[in-house]
Amino acid sequence: MFEIFDEKIEIVDAPNAKELNEFSKDIVYKNVVFSYEQDKTILKNVSLDIKKGQTVAFVGPSGSGKSTIANLILRFYDVNSGEILVDGTNIKNIQIKSLRDKIGTVSQDVFLFNNTIKYNISYGKLDATDEEIEAAAKAANAHKFISNLPEGYNTLIGERGMKLSGGEKQRIAIARAMLKNPPILVLDEATSALDSESEKLVQEAIENLMKNRTVILIAHRLATVRNADKIVVIDRGTIAETGTHTELLAKNGVYAKLCNMQ
Repeated sequence: MFEIFDEKIEIVDAPNAKELNEFSKDIVYKNVVFSYEQDKTILKNVSLDIKKGQTVAFVGPSGSGKSTIANLILRFYDVNSGEILVDGTNIKNIQIKSLRDKIGTVSQDVFLFNNTIKYNISYGKLDATDEEIEAAAKAANAHKFISNLPEGYNTLIGERGMKLSGGEKQRIAIARAMLKNPPILVLDEATSALDSESEKLVQEAIENLMKNRTVILIAHRLATVRNADKIVVIDRGTIAETGTHTELLAKNGVYAKLCNMQ
């Protein structure tokens, strides 16, 4: 354990890193190359422009590099070469906290704390009022099930939220992101592990969350990406195709094959 504690953090602020006060223009991936291991390149010369307010969906086979694109904008890892720019500034020159403050994430594997529902939602904004927390829960289709619990918002949910169903956990995570109110949103397979009834409730909540935001949407189920402004097909670490749902079907390429398989 002490060896782990003594490990140096590799992703740190540059000495001259600036604060990102607001997100106003675009996110640009410029000739991005990345690998987790030296001999296996995950992304190869990926270039892409995501305008403010756009919903851009990433689809493709498992292991093609979709989630890596999200991990890089959050600076969980740094690119091997190329650069990622937010409003024209390389994210390596932006203070990490101020960058992540502008991004909300909802993933397939939700992390919840062994605490109350109220605490878990307010983790998106620690000084939130009870009214703000309840409003976020309502927008996330979570208020009804929370109100039916014996202790309501003060119900303890167990380690990693073990007392809640998969759909309930996802809606808590969406409420947390609602409360944070970030301009940029990353949705990574947010509905893939749910039954049909839960998926409907979560999908409605996600649609509420996506309004007036810039969204990076990663999905296996193509039904969830049809209305995206732009769909980017990732295949073996490269961008194979880009376009709307209708445009990509007409190309009869990788996306059309994925649609036919589903």
